[in-house]
Amino acid sequence: MNQIEIAFIGAGNMATNLIGGLLKQGLPASNLRAADPSLESRRRLQASTGIVSSRSNRRIIAGADVVILAVKPQVMAEVCTKIGTAVAKQQPLVISIAAGITLASLEKDLGNSTSLVRCMPNAPALLQAGATALFANAQAQTWQRSLAEQILGALGTTCWVKQEAELDVVTALSGSGPAYFFLFMEAMCEAGVKLGLDRETSRELAIQTGLGACRMAAESDVDLQELWARVASPGGTTERALRSFEDNDLRGIIETAMQSAHDRAREMSRELD
Repeated sequence: MNQIEIAFIGAGNMATNLIGGLLKQGLPASNLRAADPSLESRRRLQASTGIVSSRSNRRIIAGADVVILAVKPQVMAEVCTKIGTAVAKQQPLVISIAAGITLASLEKDLGNSTSLVRCMPNAPALLQAGATALFANAQAQTWQRSLAEQILGALGTTCWVKQEAELDVVTALSGSGPAYFFLFMEAMCEAGVKLGLDRETSRELAIQTGLGACRMAAESDVDLQELWARVASPGGTTERALRSFEDNDLRGIIETAMQSAHDRAREMSRELD
C-alpha cells in the first residue's frame, strides 16, 4: 500500500483520525493529501499530520489512486458534481464515509464507471478502535475492495455486508451503538450514586466495568449468553438483577430502539437522495 496515493476531500475529525491511523501503519505522509474549504481545518491537519492540504478539491485529487469523500452528507452532491469530470478521467477508487449517501446517488454525480466503496465507521474510530462496515459497487475490483479494507482498517475492525441496505442495520447497531453503551454506563453511574457511592467512584467503576466486559467478549471464544451466565451465580445478586432486566423487557426496549434508528437511517437516505 506504500505506493498508493490517497486524497481526502474533507479534513474533519474522521478524516484526520483515518490519516493518523494510516501514518501509524507506516504510510508516508507524502502519499496523503487533503482538501478542505476551512483554513483553520487545513492548518490543524497539517500541524498534526504533516500532510499537504489545499482548498481546491480538483487539485488535491489529481493523480490520486484513492479519493476518500469525508464531507457532510448535505454537501456531498455539490462536491461530487464539481469533481465528477476529473474522477471519470482518472478513474480512482472512491470511498465514501458519509452516512446516508447511496451508491446510486454517488454514481449519478461521479459516473457509472466509477469504482465505489461506501462505508459506515463509528465514533470509536477516533481512537482507532472503531467498527466499520463496507459495501462496494459492481465496478470495484477485488484488489480495490482489498485496498479499501486495508485503508479503513486504520480505524479499527472492518467487515463487508452483502447488500447495501444492510448498512442501515449497521447504522442502528454499530453506528449509533456507542451512544447506547454511554447511556447504559451513565445509568449505572447514577444508580450507584443513589445507592450511596460518590459520583467520581461510581463513574470510574461503571466505565471500567464496561471496558473490562467488552474486552472479555472480544477475547473470549464463547458466545455472549455464556459469558453473562458465568457471572450470574444461581440465587446471587447478578441473577436477581438480570431477572429484573428480563421482567422489564430490556431486550424489547433495545430492539425497539434499534428499529427506530434503522427506520431513521432509511428516511435520511431518501431525503438525501
